[in-house]
Amino acid sequence: MSETTPKFRREPAELRKEALIQATLSLISEQGVRGATVRAIAERAEVTQGLIRHYFKTKEDLILAAYETHMSHMTNQTSELSVGAYATGKARLAAFVVAGLTAPVVDANSVSLWASFLNKVREDPRMQAIHEQTYHDFRDRLEALISEALVEAQIPATPQKLRGLAIACNAVIDGLWLEGGALPGAFEPGELPEIGLESVGAIIGLELATTEGQI
Repeated sequence: MSETTPKFRREPAELRKEALIQATLSLISEQGVRGATVRAIAERAEVTQGLIRHYFKTKEDLILAAYETHMSHMTNQTSELSVGAYATGKARLAAFVVAGLTAPVVDANSVSLWASFLNKVREDPRMQAIHEQTYHDFRDRLEALISEALVEAQIPATPQKLRGLAIACNAVIDGLWLEGGALPGAFEPGELPEIGLESVGAIIGLELATTEGQI
């Protein structure tokens, strides 16, 4: 067998699909969406092109799956890193903000991937639908945490008010995440989460902890 011949692996279907998605994300990060050809993906994943078509009808279907995986992974990372033995809703909200503005969520590669997908999001209705779904997923989790913290502090807020607060806080986190990933050397260690906590706190009317150990 030639050294360049793809290696066949006896792996569960979900693992094979995940490997193809990760190979696609890797190529898009390095070369943009156009660089993620079926041939290049097959070579990166060490499989045949036919195997890709077995799991995904078209390359566009694979690109869609890769985009959804990337966006959902960042949301899940933020949530998982903020789940801890926090006694209060305020502390859980603070932990969520900090998790969303520190590594591994704030990462140059993640920002590069996000930027690479932007034109596809504008052009493809299916990509737009995934973008909307993942945006609402993150915002809904943030809104739930804001609501919990306000209830705890006995600060009344209507559903419409909570929605507005979540949109504003999400915008702050997104903006800081983007700059932190694009220009990592422009910020002091811990500066982004501290600014995020101060800004989110100012928006919702609560002073969120900034001292290590308080969240």
